Amino acid sequence: MPNLFLLERWASASVCALCIALPLHVSAQKAPAVALSGVMGDKALLVVNGAPRAVAVGGSHQGVRLLSVTAQDAVVEVDGRRLSLTVGGSQVSIGGTDSGASGSRIVLTAGSGGHFLTRGSINGKSVQFMVDTGATTIAMSQAEAERIGLKYKEGSQGLANTANGQVLIYRTKLNSVQINDVQVFDVDAAVLASPMDMVLLGNSFLTRFQMKRENNLLTLDKKS
Repeated sequence: MPNLFLLERWASASVCALCIALPLHVSAQKAPAVALSGVMGDKALLVVNGAPRAVAVGGSHQGVRLLSVTAQDAVVEVDGRRLSLTVGGSQVSIGGTDSGASGSRIVLTAGSGGHFLTRGSINGKSVQFMVDTGATTIAMSQAEAERIGLKYKEGSQGLANTANGQVLIYRTKLNSVQINDVQVFDVDAAVLASPMDMVLLGNSFLTRFQMKRENNLLTLDKKS
């Protein structure tokens, strides 16, 4: 016959072990995801789990500590691990894997002259964007379109009025446009036969978002 006393002690110990294990499991937290949205002097605009904050070197935001910052990148630390971030780069999980393009919020900070600039990608190719609410579509020069391999000449031709008069344009579609971990698809664009310093992030992209500006921060929340 089994020893009932030993069985009762084993059952009691098992329940206690389960009581100890459960709180540890429940308290486990998902590793934070962080992106570098911009740089303001000696401060970095860190976006951690969708929450932006300007952080000085040595400061922290939601457990992410800023170690160093330059005009284009920053080094952060969490739980003893270091990670390099680039302005406008994809949001990265401190747990070790890229969070992909499943995000829904973009936070930008105004640079010199009050313009909102950010790195991003078109069809997977890196570009420099400038937000332009006055532009009907995303707009870029022919040189930039050729650099990223865009087959813009397959689109329809037209004319557009610019500060330098009318210029020839090609209307085209972009398969994907991504900033940080936010991606949209099938976006109208125009390629201009005139030089441009960067790609204008116009309303064919911006109208996919709810826009909110507070001082020098611009927040874009993707519409459902």
